[in-house]
Amino acid sequence: MPKKAASGESTADLLAYLFGPGNHEEHTDPHLVAAWTPGLPCPARTPDRMTLSDLALLLDAPVDALRGPKPAEHVWHVSVRNEPDDRVLSDAEWATVAAEMAAAAGIAPHGDAQACRWVAVRHATDHIHLVATLARQDGRHPRIRGDIPRMHTAARAFETAWNLTPMSPLDRTARRAPVTGEREKAARRGLPEAARESLQRTVREAAARATTTTDFLTRLRDAGLRVREHHDENGALDGYAVALPGDRADHGTRPVWFSGRTLAYDLSLPRIRERFHPTIAPADLARAHTRIREAATLLTQAGRTEGAGDVAALGDLLVVAAATAPTPVRDQIRAAAAAFEQASRTPGTRTLHGTARAHFKASAQALEHAPRTARGGGAPAVLALLIALVEAVEAATAWHRAQHHDAQTRAAALLREAATLTSTPPPTRPTRTVPRTVRVTRAPSRDLAAVPPDTGAPLRTHSAPPPGPGTGRSR
Repeated sequence: MPKKAASGESTADLLAYLFGPGNHEEHTDPHLVAAWTPGLPCPARTPDRMTLSDLALLLDAPVDALRGPKPAEHVWHVSVRNEPDDRVLSDAEWATVAAEMAAAAGIAPHGDAQACRWVAVRHATDHIHLVATLARQDGRHPRIRGDIPRMHTAARAFETAWNLTPMSPLDRTARRAPVTGEREKAARRGLPEAARESLQRTVREAAARATTTTDFLTRLRDAGLRVREHHDENGALDGYAVALPGDRADHGTRPVWFSGRTLAYDLSLPRIRERFHPTIAPADLARAHTRIREAATLLTQAGRTEGAGDVAALGDLLVVAAATAPTPVRDQIRAAAAAFEQASRTPGTRTLHGTARAHFKASAQALEHAPRTARGGGAPAVLALLIALVEAVEAATAWHRAQHHDAQTRAAALLREAATLTSTPPPTRPTRTVPRTVRVTRAPSRDLAAVPPDTGAPLRTHSAPPPGPGTGRSR
């Protein structure tokens, strides 16, 4: 629910943005829903009693009164947002949320009359903006370190009490969703999704298929991405960034780069290098479903560190299976891979060597050659593979449950749907009596397929960009 925006140095400019029409007329009926003092007049609804300048002066007064050093960026700004499918909260409900969030953050603890001054502004149905100045009214500095995790804890209480969509746990496994500005930019360009989402899928598939760092970077370039390498002082490659062609910032003067780590926690270069596995012979495809079943059995017996490496390898296997699947079941397997994505990232340490992980990686590399070596496999081969994948995903789900992880997955159900489609003979043509056979089709070389957006995304929050220079505007 809560997401922190960049801090800023101009309270007046931020208020002007929040109470204004927005960058694209997206702000509707901006008004105060809560503040540090009850009954504070709203500049939008009672401008004769309070102007935006007056409100900015009131908020800044404790900062101006500080005798010691003043914060370089004294404006604290957080947005609190519900999922689109949640019910619309009333102003009174948002006021309750705002007060609890300000208390949890350390901005205004309950019962503290000398706390920081803050306001909550609502200019849309699904979110509010909290604005505070980082100086207490008694002249001391507030203690807000760890504010966002504490606010997330408070948000979960509201989600439970009001039956709202729950957030993902703070275990560094949740998908990094695009912020509001990224989604609005995609809409202006007529794109179906934000650049971040397109890059996440492309990089993830390249990582799942690559066997070396050079192979990984080559696959990114072959997929049409712009790639920028980062080298340390000794010239060794220690990072990378990617950009979509045509995606530019600053009025078109520079590309919008995303480092691997900003796309997802497991897409940094060190984590991608952990995925690499020695190349195997294409003939091993015949044993792929057997390897997967054996790995699933081992996963059910794995401990915390061993299983973490195993489920990561299973996630890569699902990505490759989606890219090489026959057309009739491709959408279901792609959806299964997307649903399993968070479950493939586990908190804590991982063991990167083990029989289960090796079986999953070997099967993924075997599938890489499937279009060339299994043209005659038909439905029976595909069905055997899908059933094995169902068993593996169910084993991974049981392992997560045993480790008390909150990650949940719909992948097994989606794979069962694909298996049902594969095992059911397709309808015959009126002029034919022989059912058609499902065959594995040739996958385009190094052409990364698009996975549909994850429609089961957890509760997210995004901050609207603050206005103008010096207010912490983020791109």
